[in-house]
Amino acid sequence: MKPSDPFDPKGLMKDAFIIDGITESECRSIFLDWVLGVPDGRDVRTEVAVLIAHYKRLTDPAHPMIVTLASALEVSEQPRRRGGRQSRVPQGNS
Repeated sequence: MKPSDPFDPKGLMKDAFIIDGITESECRSIFLDWVLGVPDGRDVRTEVAVLIAHYKRLTDPAHPMIVTLASALEVSEQPRRRGGRQSRVPQGNS
């Protein structure tokens, strides 16, 4: 992919794949920077899938950035509310 690629306009992903010995932590940081640059209205999941499809055939599938990108596609549970007054005060003691 070229730096002018619409899925990687800053070339962040390209750079991540050529850094020798890059760690998962560094990949997460690069990924966050990449996500913040995704234009409004673009589907991040679709763009991540395109990146995976492109780079998975060019590198080791266990590369830390492939792992990071794959994690971004995992469906997470809806966040549940924690804390607040209701969790601290026993029911019936308003």
